[in-house]
Amino acid sequence: MTLSINEYKALSQELDPEKLQKKMLTLLLQLQNVERGSLWLAKDGMYECVESLGNKSESVKGLKLSPDENSIVGWVIKNGRMTIAESGDARHHSVIEENFKVKSRLILCFPLLLKGKDVYGAVQVIDTSAAGDRLNLDPDYLTMLQDLVDLGAITLSNSLEFQRQQHRYAQLSRALSSMRGKRNIVGRSPSINKALKLVNNYGATSYPVILYGESGTGKELFAEEIHAQSSRADKPFLTQNCSAIPENLLESELFGYVKGAFTGAGANKSGLFEAADGGTVFLDEIGDMDINLQAKLLRVLQENEIKPLGGTWAKKIDVRIISATNRNLEEDVRSGRFREDLYYRLNVLPLKLPALRERGDDVALLTDYFLNREALHSHMLPKKMDSASMEAMRRYTWPGNIRELENTIKQFQAMVPGDTVRITDLPSHIVQPGSDAVPAEPEKRKRHPAVQSEPPALFSPDGLTDLSWQEMERVYVMALLDKFRWNVSRAARAAGLNRSTFDSRMKKLGISKSAL
Repeated sequence: MTLSINEYKALSQELDPEKLQKKMLTLLLQLQNVERGSLWLAKDGMYECVESLGNKSESVKGLKLSPDENSIVGWVIKNGRMTIAESGDARHHSVIEENFKVKSRLILCFPLLLKGKDVYGAVQVIDTSAAGDRLNLDPDYLTMLQDLVDLGAITLSNSLEFQRQQHRYAQLSRALSSMRGKRNIVGRSPSINKALKLVNNYGATSYPVILYGESGTGKELFAEEIHAQSSRADKPFLTQNCSAIPENLLESELFGYVKGAFTGAGANKSGLFEAADGGTVFLDEIGDMDINLQAKLLRVLQENEIKPLGGTWAKKIDVRIISATNRNLEEDVRSGRFREDLYYRLNVLPLKLPALRERGDDVALLTDYFLNREALHSHMLPKKMDSASMEAMRRYTWPGNIRELENTIKQFQAMVPGDTVRITDLPSHIVQPGSDAVPAEPEKRKRHPAVQSEPPALFSPDGLTDLSWQEMERVYVMALLDKFRWNVSRAARAAGLNRSTFDSRMKKLGISKSAL
């Protein structure tokens, strides 16, 4: 039997290693008019059968031979040349065929060679006929078969490398996807290492944790890490900012409601605590929670049960509560703004997060991390900081902490031309920390229609008489919102009003952030 060009093509064009191994072995068996054969590769210090055909092939495929054991395959791999062996040959590993009814009579084995003549495996065809005379052992024919095996060996080597690269690409893709989806805690300063050690300790328990720290220090990120290191890691992690929505809406978000509980409640709705059953609920800005709602939260911590808004029954739940605040809760307890019993229930495992100015060289690490992350998101090469700009970043005190740093890096990614961020690209308040940190001049800031110009004598008797009652109230509300950066709960507290009442006054006065 002779080879056609199509048979050579069939071998050279196949990229799937498993298909190629089978094609190569099948073709050799057809060319030698026999039915049994196997293909072996050197893997992890062993010789492994990766393909086998013929009777009992299923018991051979997957077998591994030690290089120290006698075998035809081992001899060919070690010597790098073809051999012919009879069944009684001392090199024959006959143990494999102990339970075979039909045993080998004659074995023809070829080495699998790389371009550099390195041997990485062997392929053998086996004559099991009674006379053992089926194999064509003509030297010219064997040379033709060796050429075929050499071609197949190079193709197989390429396909195996292609498969390895595909696996590596898949691993890198998963890693990149993970980087896009996951936020990491970056830093190695003593203060952050101390916090991470506590995170590890706290993760081993289910006790309530409370995170203290300035705005922008990464409290939610630390809460996620505590959850990830706990036995609840495969359960939900749900977040609620307690200052983001009015009191009555916050209650329904946390506890759910029953049909008919209020106008618009057309069906039962589960709350956050029920949805997170078995997992963790993170309550951010817990210090801004209304005093009445604090009592319901206390019951969750004491009794592990919730009662939906408008419901007459309680339901048992199993949630871990992690809370966070940038307020001094001890002071709020003394002033009556925060329940003392709730404070002690939440403050079981406290964790103080350091401000960025307390983290030393972590500024450089975080800068590099955000530069690489933003480049990844933007499908661009990461920008670099020159030494002068990095030194200025280190000196700056970062009052907005990591959030401010992150936003600054985003500005670099969007606005800095070229691949290097220089000192001239930095905002002036970073280069000269004593300068105004607000990019726009105060008099140029856009104001609400009621406060388009500064009322210079607003708090003098003459200034007050120039305003209507509604205008004066509008100016007062806007001043509070401006002072507390549109934190409605804090503005309401400063005004001595309930959050919902203050929110109602804002609506009547036509004040909303979107109107600015």
